[in-house]
Amino acid sequence: MKKHLERDLERVKKQLLEVEALVEDAVNSAITALTDRRAELVDEIIDNDEVIDSKEVAIEEECLKILALHQPVASDLRFVIGVMKVINGLERMGDQAVNIAERAGSLAKEPALDVPLDYHRMAEVVRSMVRSSLDAQVNQDTDLARKVCLMDDEVDEIHSGMFDILQARMRENPDTVERAVHYLSASRDLERIADLATNIAEDVVFMVEGEVIRHTDLS
Repeated sequence: MKKHLERDLERVKKQLLEVEALVEDAVNSAITALTDRRAELVDEIIDNDEVIDSKEVAIEEECLKILALHQPVASDLRFVIGVMKVINGLERMGDQAVNIAERAGSLAKEPALDVPLDYHRMAEVVRSMVRSSLDAQVNQDTDLARKVCLMDDEVDEIHSGMFDILQARMRENPDTVERAVHYLSASRDLERIADLATNIAEDVVFMVEGEVIRHTDLS
């Protein structure tokens, strides 16, 4: 019975790795579409999201089957519960990537908004958070997971700064409102991806150590 459980857990791990790769690619492509005005990437990102959605359902079904057939305990039970939470976070990251891509597609058709928006820095931090949270999950690295949680504050700060800049521009020039709203929404989507990466990192700590660190000051 234990051998069958180990086999099923290993299959879930492999499926999870496939989704992680797809989501990381979607987030990277969405950021590129936004920062480099690459509208041609939008359809590819949307198509990719449909694959992510179908794989999320398949993994969730596998986890439920494991719970029903094997009734895992201790670390195995935490792993299965953790996977169900992680896969949900990954699927939502994919949705946020689609949102960014759609905003990028609209913005690419309009003149660039001449305001000092630090998307490149924000994108750099978000990319790092996504990559590190997934690495922490794969390697069960709780130290790295905790570092991801600490990085979220910088993303929040950048988003807040861009909100102030865009709000001021909309007041100065009403003609920029539509573009500014797209930029602001894209910033909010990036911030949300950072939040989801943080959630995955928190889940890694739970999976490995059994400790809930959400709403805990790690600084």
